[in-house]
Amino acid sequence: GDTVTLSKDLKLKGTNTVIKRGTKVKNIRLTDDPDEIDCRVNKMSIVLRTEFVKKA
Repeated sequence: GDTVTLSKDLKLKGTNTVIKRGTKVKNIRLTDDPDEIDCRVNKMSIVLRTEFVKKA
């Protein structure tokens, strides 16, 4: 349940949503792949690459 911050703007595939740089993502969960984390942003459950986040 750590909190991370996005390091760049991300456009989500399949939607018109853009998650802005500096958005805090709370309660992240690790996945089987060490390069990905599972989280919820704006009531959407998404998987983020760790290269786009930094520890808040």
